[in-house]
Amino acid sequence: MIAVTAAVILLPFLAAVAGLLGSRFPRGARGGAADLAANRRAALIAIVPAVLSMLLALWTAYVSLTGTGVSTGTLDVIPTGSLPISVGLLVDPLAASVAVLVTVVALAVQVYSVGYLAGDRRYPSYSAFISLFTSAMLLVVHAADLLVLYVGWEVMGLCSYLLIGHWWEDRANSRAAVKAFLVTRIGDVGFLFGIFVLGMAAGSFRIADVISQVPQMSSGTVVTATLLLLAGVAGKSAQVPLHTWLPDAMAGPTPISALIHAATMVAAGIFLVARLHPVFAGAGPTLDVLAVAAALGMLGAALAALAQDDLKRVLAYSTISQLAYMAGALAAGADGAAILHLITHGAFKALLFLCAGIVIHTVGSNLMSAMGGLRGRLPITFVTMTVGFAALMGLPPVSGFFSKDEVLVSMERALAAGPLTDAAALLLYGCALATVAVTGAYATRAWLRTFFGERRAVPLPESATPHTGLAKSATTPGFPESTTPHTDAPEPASPRAGLSELATPHTGPSVTAHTDSPEPTTPHTDLFGSAPSRTGGLREAPATMLWPVIVLAVPTLLLGFTGVGFAGAADVHWGTAALSVLLALLGAAVVYVVWRGAPLADPARVLGPFRVPLERAFYVDSLYRALFVLPVLHLARLVARTDDRVIDGAVRGSGRATLSLSGLVRLTQNGNAQLYVTAVLAGVLLLAVGAVVLG
Repeated sequence: MIAVTAAVILLPFLAAVAGLLGSRFPRGARGGAADLAANRRAALIAIVPAVLSMLLALWTAYVSLTGTGVSTGTLDVIPTGSLPISVGLLVDPLAASVAVLVTVVALAVQVYSVGYLAGDRRYPSYSAFISLFTSAMLLVVHAADLLVLYVGWEVMGLCSYLLIGHWWEDRANSRAAVKAFLVTRIGDVGFLFGIFVLGMAAGSFRIADVISQVPQMSSGTVVTATLLLLAGVAGKSAQVPLHTWLPDAMAGPTPISALIHAATMVAAGIFLVARLHPVFAGAGPTLDVLAVAAALGMLGAALAALAQDDLKRVLAYSTISQLAYMAGALAAGADGAAILHLITHGAFKALLFLCAGIVIHTVGSNLMSAMGGLRGRLPITFVTMTVGFAALMGLPPVSGFFSKDEVLVSMERALAAGPLTDAAALLLYGCALATVAVTGAYATRAWLRTFFGERRAVPLPESATPHTGLAKSATTPGFPESTTPHTDAPEPASPRAGLSELATPHTGPSVTAHTDSPEPTTPHTDLFGSAPSRTGGLREAPATMLWPVIVLAVPTLLLGFTGVGFAGAADVHWGTAALSVLLALLGAAVVYVVWRGAPLADPARVLGPFRVPLERAFYVDSLYRALFVLPVLHLARLVARTDDRVIDGAVRGSGRATLSLSGLVRLTQNGNAQLYVTAVLAGVLLLAVGAVVLG
């Protein structure tokens, strides 16, 4: 079992190494045909190991969930002079279930990216970094030692920086990558010290040893360690107050958004709390802090999603909100419910992001203001994205209904008897119910504005370049996506066709801001030559982008019925479930009524003066800029001026003083021999007088 698990982790790692080193051979080969051949090799190098890793993960999960239980193995022990580091792996139902989620979503993203980035000459490095990202997350999932887990934790942070900033030519993309890197690093500092506190208190960094030693630790040690760990969890899983990096991470390619938001980075923090849940259960104040952060995060992010015009940012704030649901379940003591929702959310959120990528790829804009009327033209995407939105709202019979039911029941039970204080439990449950209604509202709004009504006109900002329909060469990097609600930038096209080749001119009464050129005679194809389907005036994405979406829709529909191996997870609590469904339908009904009155207008207009604060996510970024960014910038300028005027001034002053002194010395060196002899005689005379006087 341990050998198979090691293969699950190593296969993506070897794919990353092979992809970085071998995709550009033979050396010197560049240009359209050579780049396309390199991309095809890179795709095979990435996809084949991903398939094998997924199959092995499925087998491991089956064996673990059907009776093997927990398996551990130590590959090596590294002496450090104090506490040794045990390089070992752990296989149990928790790790095996999450590993299946990671490998399935990673494979879907790899296949989807074949069509999505077909014309990007940096695709080989992109696919290799996805493989490394996958391997790092699998290491986090299966690590038996906290320091080994930390290695995978940090590698994920590096990969997220590289992948979010894939289109680094756009300054907004590079800034988003740096922001994600810095914000998560802030949390990781506390995370590392939390590991040190737990390891020193337990006398070992092995997870099993740490959990077994919790009863012998003082309450102060446990609370301190868990609060420090919670900082890293807040950073990785985008929880209040370290959540601000996640919406900006939409600057990365859509497949990366699906990977980060569904199965890897944001899932790591929730998984860690579940893995160390016996430790957190012994720290009541930490659970209260987690509950309050979850309550604020789930409702605040849902309200922010309700006002966004960028489809990907709607899904980004939705991710923050759903992760807060999981954190709330963990705070309420229900780690099984949290992991069940983590798995179901991973499936339907990856589905939603990949569907959103197809819509954006087709329309040429991230903004819902430029969408509408797509249900008949993109039927497969419409059906699968409808399934994803239903799961997000928690409607039966999709998986999100069952997992959200478990989460709400755990919070309801915490009101009566649980690890939380009464105030924290009441705040958590109240915000959770309110979030259900708001989730129904923003999901319905995004669904209606994307697929119903007519294609809307949207003026391009002066800074944006209108879509001209020009084909993009195979040697041109992919275009960046929009990262703000007011940017309308096309996504990357294939090497043979621009985005105009994915959409025909709109013939309805309204005309979009895009200047779409006529359809090309040569159909758009992906790296493997798969042509898109033809529906209506628009064409759906290549088969390599559609198949992952269809495949992810299946577990989204069926995952709730299986219970994912957790006892009682599929049992429906009908009272709570009925309340949840009614609240979700109430939010959806309000949006539908407002939209029905004016299909071309945005239902968010009813928010009135609250719309701008919600669209700006309560100005948290502005607050952080005022409290942290601007003072640091002012301090940096002060340091620069001090360095220039004091440090460098002292150096320059010493140079000027030396030059002045040398000018004085030079006066005595004028070449007059008589003066030199006189000076020598004067010196001799002074020495003689001194000798006589002193002698």
